[in-house]
Amino acid sequence: MDSQAHKTVLTALLIAPDRGLADQFQQSVSGVRTFQVVAELKSYPSEHTLEIRLRQVKPDVVLIDVGTDLEKAIRLVEFVSNYRPATQVVGLHRSNDSAAVVRTLRAGASEFLWAPFEAQQQLEAVARIQRLRQPASAETAASGRVLVFASAKPGSGASTIAVQTAFALRRATGDRVLVLDLDLTGGTLGFYLKLHHTYSVVDLFERSDGLDPAVWASLVAHCDGVDVVPAPDEPDNGPIEPSRLHDALEFSRMLYSWVILDAPALPHRTSLLTVSEADEAFVVTTSELASLHLTRRAVSLLEQLGFTKERYRVLVNRTSKRDGITASDMEKIFNCPVSHLFPNDYFSLHRVISLGHALGPETELGRALEKFAAKLVDNARRESQRSAAVEAQTAQTA
Repeated sequence: MDSQAHKTVLTALLIAPDRGLADQFQQSVSGVRTFQVVAELKSYPSEHTLEIRLRQVKPDVVLIDVGTDLEKAIRLVEFVSNYRPATQVVGLHRSNDSAAVVRTLRAGASEFLWAPFEAQQQLEAVARIQRLRQPASAETAASGRVLVFASAKPGSGASTIAVQTAFALRRATGDRVLVLDLDLTGGTLGFYLKLHHTYSVVDLFERSDGLDPAVWASLVAHCDGVDVVPAPDEPDNGPIEPSRLHDALEFSRMLYSWVILDAPALPHRTSLLTVSEADEAFVVTTSELASLHLTRRAVSLLEQLGFTKERYRVLVNRTSKRDGITASDMEKIFNCPVSHLFPNDYFSLHRVISLGHALGPETELGRALEKFAAKLVDNARRESQRSAAVEAQTAQTA
């Protein structure tokens, strides 16, 4: 096999404390169509940090320097090998060290490459990885769009914006819409919507590896044409397993056009995981001083974790002409754009919450939500058109 016969480049996350090794590898792949390094970690990360990066970057493979610290590297190899969705691991080393080869492969790596990373060696490794990945790439891609809403300060109204956006999307499109309340200790959607339901998202995650339409129908509640899986009535302090969250969302994408996640306040671990999984993420704030401060800190954290400003947007809730602060002022505070402003329409909101109903377009806040939903639909349409254009171009060049 030569480089001309090999057409598919694997996207990769490179973890390499040995910067000389990293540079040598990067130089070697520049002339061979094998790996495209789309993200890089210059030290061995914690499992939590690696998990976030994997969900953010979604690489085909993870390339791990196993020579600098074999014990730390092996733990990461084992972690990625058990990660879902399945991601292949390749060990990197300065030499063909037999002990390192055996331990790396036993830990779950698919391949082992060593300097000087000859082209033929890379091509053969990629061909074997492609055969391993073939069943996954043959699966039908899910089409639903996942949106996550999380506040920087509890009480900023993220739950209200999330569920009312779901109702607005349902009215605007007629599509199937789902809302998941992921705040296991303080979720309020069940109360707001006056739901009397046996099951919660905890039951959903417990059954995530065996979901089917019949099981799903028993788990969801219904309100004004929108399906809802509420948080548990009793607080649950257990963490949400990332693999179960992923499985539940992938199944949801197959059944719904829109999946709305009401997440805990940032920087809760669940919120960071959902930002990685979502197509669009929204940080909800108010013009209150403490909320502005915590939003700036949350935006800074997202940036530190590698989330670009294209991955999330800031929504300002309960705005009023008497606030004394403009959207432009807030953008300077956050160092990122403010996407939408929602008015403080307390009385309309209080009425629909008392009844467990959706806000209508006859209210000020309802009209703002209608405009927001229309923008979401437009964004989804544009992204779908871009994806179709890329697929068509790829098919022509293949």
